[in-house]
Amino acid sequence: MILPTNRLWIAFGLGILIALGGMVVPGLEQFVLPYNIFLLILWYLTGRLAQKWDVVRITRQTDPVLSVRVKNTITLKVESNLQIPITIHIRDEVPENSIAEGNEFRLKLSARSTKSHSYKLTPTSRGEWEFRGTYIRYPALLGLAQIEKQLLPPNPVRIYPNVKAIEEFELLKQSGHLNHLGMRQSRQKGLGMEFESLRDYNDDDFRKIDWKASARRNKLVVRNFEQETNQGVVVCVDVGRHMLGEVEGVRKLDHCLDTALLFIHAAQRAGDQVGLMLFDDSVQNYIAPRRGKAQVARVLEALYDAQAQPVQPNYNAAFSFLATRWKKRSLVVIFTDAENADQATVLTTALAQIRRRHLVYVVRVSDPKLREFLNAEVTGEQELFDQAAALWYIGDRKRAEIALRNAGINSLEAEPQDLARQLVTAYLRVKRLSLI
Repeated sequence: MILPTNRLWIAFGLGILIALGGMVVPGLEQFVLPYNIFLLILWYLTGRLAQKWDVVRITRQTDPVLSVRVKNTITLKVESNLQIPITIHIRDEVPENSIAEGNEFRLKLSARSTKSHSYKLTPTSRGEWEFRGTYIRYPALLGLAQIEKQLLPPNPVRIYPNVKAIEEFELLKQSGHLNHLGMRQSRQKGLGMEFESLRDYNDDDFRKIDWKASARRNKLVVRNFEQETNQGVVVCVDVGRHMLGEVEGVRKLDHCLDTALLFIHAAQRAGDQVGLMLFDDSVQNYIAPRRGKAQVARVLEALYDAQAQPVQPNYNAAFSFLATRWKKRSLVVIFTDAENADQATVLTTALAQIRRRHLVYVVRVSDPKLREFLNAEVTGEQELFDQAAALWYIGDRKRAEIALRNAGINSLEAEPQDLARQLVTAYLRVKRLSLI
């Protein structure tokens, strides 16, 4: 596309001065029309010539996986193909579901040079989206015309749950600072696990004392146990109507998927088998537990486009399916929501199919606004009504938790920012105490 420049408009403005000059020099105004036609021809010819230029080559580089609701780095590598310096304007059209910072910019390139420019992209939703092309704009000879071209075509891209949290988890784990996330790692190894070695007693748990070995050595020694690996962990995610609700402007399903992904990664790093089941009124996806990084990749592919549907979850069908497909005793973590005792009773009845064989945790997302309503100063009827409604709702959820615990089911409820931390901490405790 050939576009006019400010220089062209200034040149046309000179034609107006020529016309005004005709008031002083009679006959001068007759040159205005030929002058304007000459400018248009010059604009068109220089523009057509510039359209044929192979100005630059652009390559887009992204993070290996783009995460939802966090800033991802996008880098454009720009290589000049010209023997002369040039200034170009670049616009990278981002996916419609994203907010970009710095995707439109100017770049000065010397002859045959290469420069890179990075900007931040924050997707607001998961799924399959696309970059809508990369456009450049550059001046033609004489500067009367500028050319706009599309260099990169639309390119599909997948937006995943928050993978950035996994990177933070790995960095803190490697540096031994998981407590920065609020996750407690006990130094005490599990009891009743595979025997590894003996060492001197040093205010350890007395149950770990090896009395026979202590008698032989004439001093107290304790047994070290190697933490058991290759245990089963199954994550079940309700993608029914319960997950359509929003907490802090984000659907409960998305909060749960972010937590599930970090939890699955932690279990994989601990050497356990991890699996996944998505269900609403039927089982939508099932990945049998396995070990290894490849399994986490399979889970990630299953989660990136999972969407909640306005249907009632069929707990009986889901857990009956799991009971027949996976019989090894495992930790089963269920992301769903039970807002009152009646819903919890329906859930516990269905869980009877797997509760005797597996250790079950039900994980729910709580809304920080409820806490804000309770702590708010009452200055009028509206604040009083909000507090009463919050108390009523919290009471219902508390009764649901009691119903779960009375049925022998572990219940975990936390606000979004605390959910992953509390779940991973609970998992580490389960491992430490050899509960599976």
